[in-house]
Amino acid sequence: MVRLVAGQDGQQRKIDHPRVQKPGLALAGHIHGVVSTRIQILGETEVTYLETLLPEEQAERAAVLFGLGLSLVVVTRGVEPPAALVEAAERTSTPLAVSEVRSSRSIQAFHLALDGILAPSETRHGVLMDVHGIGILLLGPSGIGKSECALFLVERGHRFVADDQVILSLLPSEQVLGRAPAPLRNHLEVRGLGIINVRDLFGANAVRTEKTVQMVVELCPWSDEESYDRLGLDESTVEILGMPLSFLRIPVRPGRNMAVILEVAARNHILKAAGHHGARRFIDRLMGDLENPSSEPSS
Repeated sequence: MVRLVAGQDGQQRKIDHPRVQKPGLALAGHIHGVVSTRIQILGETEVTYLETLLPEEQAERAAVLFGLGLSLVVVTRGVEPPAALVEAAERTSTPLAVSEVRSSRSIQAFHLALDGILAPSETRHGVLMDVHGIGILLLGPSGIGKSECALFLVERGHRFVADDQVILSLLPSEQVLGRAPAPLRNHLEVRGLGIINVRDLFGANAVRTEKTVQMVVELCPWSDEESYDRLGLDESTVEILGMPLSFLRIPVRPGRNMAVILEVAARNHILKAAGHHGARRFIDRLMGDLENPSSEPSS
C-alpha cells in the first residue's frame, strides 16, 4: 500500500524509467547520477541518517534533493517522513509518498508495475486465446471467423483472453504479453448473437486477464489457386515488437473444424519446443527408406 503525504500538485510529473533509485548519497550532498524521472526510494538507512543531522542541515539537504525536480519520492516501512522532507516536497510540488512495506518489497512491486506500464506496446485487431497453455494470437480479415473459433475453443475448455483489440507489450524477459483493453475484458462479439460475457456464461476459469503470446495464426479464406504448406518443414516466424514468434497461415472453408486444428497446432508447438518434430522425422524416415530400399520399413 502506498499513500501520498505531500506534493499533491506534482502528480502529473513524468516517470519514464522502469527501475527505481535510492538517492542516499544525495542526502550527503552528492547529487551526481540522480535521475529525476526515476522513482526515488528512501529507506530506513536514509531516513535514519537524515534524522542524525541538525534541523537546519536536514532542511538544507532536503532542499537540495527536492530541488532536482523529482517525479516521485517514496519513504518505505510506513515511516512518517521527517518534517524537512514534507516541507521540501510541498515547496517544490514534488509528490512524496509512504509505502507500508520495507524497501526490498517496495522496489520489487514498483519494478513489476513499471515493467508493465512502460513496456513498448502496440494494439492488434485479433483474438487471443490460451490453448493447452500456449498463447495463440488469431489474426485475419474481419468476418473470417476469429471470434467463432474463440467460442468453440472456450466450449472445449480453453481460456479466452481478448477479442477485437489485443494490447501487446514487450516485457524485459523478451516475451510478448497480450491483454484486452479494460472496457472489453471478458467480452466476445459473435455475429448473430452480439456481444457476450465469456466469464458470466462459462465461469471464471474460462477467462484470463493476460497471456504471453507464443504463436501467431493468420486465418485466411481458402483459395484453390493458392499453395499452402502441406509438410510443415519450414519454421515460419512473424515479428511483433521486434520479437520473432512462431507463425502459421491456416485457410478457412466450410466443414473444417478450426477449433480442433488450433488445438493440434498448440500441441504440435509444445512437441517442437521439446525437440520432437513430427514432419522432419517422417521425411528422415522416408529418405532413409529410399536410400535403403531393401531394408525393412520403419515402424
